[in-house]
Formats: sequence, C-alpha cells, structure tokens
Amino acid sequence: MSERSRSLIERIQKVWNPDPQDRDELLDVLRDAHNDNLLNAEVLSIIEGALQVAEMQVRDVMIPRAQVVEIRSMEAIDEFMPRVVESAHSRFPVINDADDVVGVLLAKDLLPLLMSDRSSNDFQLKEVARPARFVPESKRLDTLLREFRDQRFHMALVVDEFGEFAGLVTIEDVLEQIVGDIEDEHDIDEDDGVRDLGDNVYMVKATLAIEDFNEAMKTQFADDEFDTIGGIVVHAFGHLPAIDEKVVLGGWEFEVTNADNRRVHLFRVAKAVEAPSS
Repeated sequence: MSERSRSLIERIQKVWNPDPQDRDELLDVLRDAHNDNLLNAEVLSIIEGALQVAEMQVRDVMIPRAQVVEIRSMEAIDEFMPRVVESAHSRFPVINDADDVVGVLLAKDLLPLLMSDRSSNDFQLKEVARPARFVPESKRLDTLLREFRDQRFHMALVVDEFGEFAGLVTIEDVLEQIVGDIEDEHDIDEDDGVRDLGDNVYMVKATLAIEDFNEAMKTQFADDEFDTIGGIVVHAFGHLPAIDEKVVLGGWEFEVTNADNRRVHLFRVAKAVEAPSS
C-alpha cells in the first residue's frame, strides 16, 4: 500500500473514530477498553486516579494543622517522646514559641540518643531538626509529586495565602489519590479491626462493625442507629474530632490517633479511669 493510500485511510478512520477531545472523552475510551477486557479494573482505576491528580491541589489532600502531631522547640525529649511513640509517625513539624515552623524532626534521628550514654537532659532539639520544605495550598498535586520524586523528600509543610502554617502533605497522601489507600505496618488489617496493645489498651479501626466491636470488647453498644464504632464515637463528639481528642463511652475512653480532614481512621481505646468519689 502506498503512503498516499495509507494516509487517506487514516484520515477516514479519524472521521469515524475521532481522538478524545477532553478528559471526559478520554475516560469514556478507557472505560470502553475495560468493558472490552482490554484493561483490567485495577489499571483503569490507577489511570483515573492519575488524571484526577492532575486537576487537584494540595489543599484537597493535606492534613489540616488541627490534626498534625507537632513538637514544640523548647520541649524536653521526655515530654514529646510519648507522642512520637503513640502516633507512630516518622516526621514531626517543630514549632517555636512564636508559632513558626523551625524544622522537622525525623523519628530515626532519635535513635543515636537512645543508643548512647548521653542524658536526655543533654538533648537539643535544634541540633537534630532538619530544614522544613514549604508548599502553598494552591500547588498542583502532579507538580508536587514530581518534586517529591526529583528532590527526594517525602513531606512538605503547607502554608496558606498569608504564609501561615496550615497543615502538611506527604508523598503517601498524593499516591493514595492514584492507587488507593496505602497501609503500613502500623495499620490494622481489615480482618483485624482490634489490636491488643496490652494493659487493657487497644487500637481499633473506626470502620469496625459495632457487632464485632461488642464481641471483641465485651460491650453492648447498640447498632440500630450506626453501623460502625466510628459512627457512634464521632456522634458522641458532636463534630469531626482531631487527633488526640478523647471521649468516654460505656466505660471506655476513645482517643483519636489517626484522622484526616474527612474522617477518623483509628482510636486508642482504654478502660476509662473512674473519678474518685468525694
């Protein structure tokens, strides 16, 4: 076939099968390919997530400051170490008395202190805090993801239009928009909604069915209004709680240990301490 004939055939094909002209048309083509078994559901989901990320900004996925575990620059290690251990995070913004971010503490940078003979009184947070990276709320997620990759950092602190610390965003937050939730070794498996930490303390997924919570904890929470233990607890708060907020229900204290700006993920559940009688 001559080049001229091939070119004419290609033009005719484009008339009957035009290329996608916008994002919606492209998605229609991809979904048709999935329906024709040319793409599996997982690949289609990843492509859809990647296209969505290209239209999103940092403010859409960031963890708001109210839910960020912070460390004050003048705190002694004995004061902030319990929060580091309980949160199981790897990076923590360091804030000074003027409420400005002065750096980021990496949990792994505390290991040399634990292995040395130095007293915790000799610890100086400013000596180990690393420089913070800042991004505006309006930054596009695809641009941020490229910077995460090219500059090899994993967390950025978010500032609002006035330059104030508004929250943080991690590479995991961005990737989860593409591939879905990414669980790490600190997350509880779907089949293991309650984890026994010992001493009558448990880590509980907010999505755990009330029936399963009752069975595991020997409680009697009603399931006629809510399906999950998270529904009952958030209702008791009366608002979407932030990390470290606590409420007592049925003789148990529920403390939020993992949450974002849309939902609560994990609770630390312990027997409530009874107030001494007067």
